[in-house]
Amino acid sequence: MNNDVVIILDCGATNVRAIAVDAQGIVVAKATTPNASQPATENDQWHVWSLDDILQRFADCCQRIMPKLGGAKIHAISVTTFGVDGALVDANGELLYPVISWKCPRTAAIMEKIDRYITPGELQTISGIGQFSFNTLYKLIWLKENRPELLEKAHAWLFISSLINQRLTGEFTTDRTMAGTSQLLDVRQETFSDTILQRTGLPIGLFPRIVAAGEHIGHLLPHMAERLGIPAGTPVIATGHDTQFALFGSGAGLDQPVLSSGTWEILMVRTPQVNTSLLPRFIGSTCELDSCEGLFNPGLQWLASGVLEKVRQLYWPNGKLPDVYSQMIAEAANISPGSEGLRMNCQLLDNRSPAGWSGMRLHTERGHFYRSALEGLSWQLQQNLALLENIGGFTSKELLLVGGGSRNTLWNQIKADVLNLPIKVLHDAETTVLGAAMFAWSGVGYYDSPEQARQQVNYRYQSYYPSEQSAEYRELTTSHNPILEGV
Repeated sequence: MNNDVVIILDCGATNVRAIAVDAQGIVVAKATTPNASQPATENDQWHVWSLDDILQRFADCCQRIMPKLGGAKIHAISVTTFGVDGALVDANGELLYPVISWKCPRTAAIMEKIDRYITPGELQTISGIGQFSFNTLYKLIWLKENRPELLEKAHAWLFISSLINQRLTGEFTTDRTMAGTSQLLDVRQETFSDTILQRTGLPIGLFPRIVAAGEHIGHLLPHMAERLGIPAGTPVIATGHDTQFALFGSGAGLDQPVLSSGTWEILMVRTPQVNTSLLPRFIGSTCELDSCEGLFNPGLQWLASGVLEKVRQLYWPNGKLPDVYSQMIAEAANISPGSEGLRMNCQLLDNRSPAGWSGMRLHTERGHFYRSALEGLSWQLQQNLALLENIGGFTSKELLLVGGGSRNTLWNQIKADVLNLPIKVLHDAETTVLGAAMFAWSGVGYYDSPEQARQQVNYRYQSYYPSEQSAEYRELTTSHNPILEGV
């Protein structure tokens, strides 16, 4: 057992976790408990988070891992969470209104009418953040329009990570990476936007001092130390939004695109430059602040494994999970590139053009449908990578792949062939926790920088290289690709 660890408190939408990570990035102990939002008092269709419940879940997890650590020295605690959510608090840190969940539908109408205040194009050009109804901006406008007295009483708005940090330390702060998800910043200046705040009538005084990742927030208060079972006075180090620390924790360098492949595919890159004026042209585009100051994370997202699950439900409805996936891959692997003329437009959420298949023949089997979906999604990736290169001003040399979709070996090879680029699949799953731990180690001075901490990690990758079929895919791309037509 390594005698030096940091504790990462990871609040996800489905699970809350406490994870101990040593100075080489190895997870030495972890505990997990389910997390869930709950119905709002006013409307059972609305969703809120209970901060007290989240803190209790953290306490339960910490109490479970502490016996496993023996006499290990805990150097720091750090909190990472999903983005955008938060709450108004008073001067004692008590919530004036519950934490509105990103799953809550109440803010959709606010987003649809945002041009009462500012046009969506100008808003995204300034903030970098696309039109997602769960954005922090829409929550604050909802509170302004429906509970204006709370804004007048509020001492601060705290993002959910800062709410937890305030309970741990008593300090009021704003995690920089969380602010970067809010649609409230001038992303290129890395400060709250006077234009956005003035147009929407939101006071700049709502937001406490911004802390960068790795910055010291405070020390663990005695009553919270007793609750968590962690020594009082343990340093609490800022991290924040899980996406940014997953990027850093993946080992990605500058201008190296990373694809997080799951129900949604999220393609992002760490880059020192970004053209935010291009973002409003593309559905699903966004630009957040990187974990490191002076860097940006432009990205695009689209429905991916969610499409493949629809194919499974249609053509393998009685297959036993997870064994059916191997059968699907095997049947698709027997089909030649191009799926013998079957094409799939995979954009199931885009109402502008019909999604589905074209080119079906009498001999078409279910393996054709699955392979054509894999190919269609890979062509969509090809298009979005080209867009991202334009937005971020870089040229890809390889693609780093993380997430559940990376376990599909056939899909990985198709991606390499369609992109005509090497694909590196990261074996380690805990990229968010790993990235946060690196900033925690740096924040307490154990390493000189997060980059030095990252150099201690033994990353393991599996690589996929363009095969002989890559030329066939390039020919198919230029001859007929329904994803790229009209772009």
